[in-house]
Amino acid sequence: MTKENQVQEINLLEQNLQQLLLQKQAFNMELSETETALEEIKNSGEEVFKIVGQLMIKSEKKKIEEELLQKIKLLQLRCNSLDKQEKIFSEKVESLRKDILKQTN
Repeated sequence: MTKENQVQEINLLEQNLQQLLLQKQAFNMELSETETALEEIKNSGEEVFKIVGQLMIKSEKKKIEEELLQKIKLLQLRCNSLDKQEKIFSEKVESLRKDILKQTN
């Protein structure tokens, strides 16, 4: 692979890494909000409501807790997956940079 191709690949990987970091940030924010919602539900009385579209519907506290716990698990899995992808991209970028430096010396 030529130096120019390596530089182009680094640029592409860095763009992908930036997009990945934005996704990761969004998922982390959603995870934090969901965890906060779960805490509020646990601290609330038995009467709870769920927003569905533009409606607020009375729901079972236990059912909402289960839904929030499931959502937290899914968000944590997604965040872990994004962490792994971030590590792979970062390692590949670093490896390409080292190769380019070897070529220039």
